[in-house]
Amino acid sequence: MATAARAVIKKTKNILAGVTLLLRSTSHSSRSFIFKSPSPLSPPSSHSLPFSTPHTSFYRHFSLTHSGETSDDGASTDGWEEEDEAEPKIGDGGSGGGVALQNVPWGQRVLSIAEEVLMKFSEDIKLFAFKTSPRGYVYVRLDKLTSEYGCPSMEELESYNQEFKKRLDEVGALGDIPDDLALEVSSPGADRILKVPDDLTRFEDMPMRVSYTENIESNCREVDGVFFLDSIEKDSETCVWKLADVKENRDPTKKGKPLNRKQKDWRLRLSFDLHTMVTLYVDY
Repeated sequence: MATAARAVIKKTKNILAGVTLLLRSTSHSSRSFIFKSPSPLSPPSSHSLPFSTPHTSFYRHFSLTHSGETSDDGASTDGWEEEDEAEPKIGDGGSGGGVALQNVPWGQRVLSIAEEVLMKFSEDIKLFAFKTSPRGYVYVRLDKLTSEYGCPSMEELESYNQEFKKRLDEVGALGDIPDDLALEVSSPGADRILKVPDDLTRFEDMPMRVSYTENIESNCREVDGVFFLDSIEKDSETCVWKLADVKENRDPTKKGKPLNRKQKDWRLRLSFDLHTMVTLYVDY
C-alpha cells in the first residue's frame, strides 16, 4: 500500500479544497494567468490509491520552459516541464515542505523576497514550501493555518502571486536576480508530508495514513495503516495511534459495519524515529 501511494504522489499534485495558480511570463511585457480549481471532494472508487481521484488530484506538471528553449532531442518546447519525481521527503521544498534552493545563486535573494511579501498577508498564512531550480523556476506553497486542510483561498493565492511577481520584476530590473523567472504558487495539497511530531496535533481530528517500520533496522519491512492520533508522549518520544473507522480497516465480510470494540480499543505505539511517512487520508 505504501509503495502504491507513493507512486501516485510522484505523479500527482493533490489540491484539496484549494487551487494552484501559475504565472507564466510569455515576454517581458506580456503575462497570462492559468487557474486550476478542483471539483468538490467526493469519495473515490478505490481505497487502494488514496491520493488518486479526479476530485483531489490532477495529472499535470507545473513547470515552464522559456520561449525558444529546446528539449534534449532538439525539438522546440513551450509549456510546463516535468517536475522532479524524486521520492518525497521532509524538507524537499515540495510535498515535504521546507526550503530547497538547489544551489541556485539567486535562490536566497528570491526566498527573502517571498518572505517579505508574505508579511503583507494575514498571520495565519505561512510559507509551507519553497523551491528554486537552475532553469529559472520558483515554486511556492502557502499554508493557511486556520483552514482545515491548510489551503488558502483562490483570491489569497492570486493576490500573493501578483505581489510576489511584482517584486521579482522590480528586483530583476536592477540585475540582482534573473528578470525572466517562472513562478508557481499553490496550496500544500492532500499529499503534504506531516512532520512527526510537530504537525500531528494540528490534524489530530483527521485520519492519517501512517507508514512505519517495527524497528530501526534498515532491512525491516515497511507497513502502513490509517489511524487517528490518540496521544503524543513527549518524554518517551512516542506517538500512540488508534484505528480510524474507515473502509480498509473494517471487516469486508460485514459490509457497513463499524469497527468492533476490540478494534476500537487497540493502540499502536511508535517512537518518533519509526515513522517513515505520515500524510492526510482523504478516502473516507
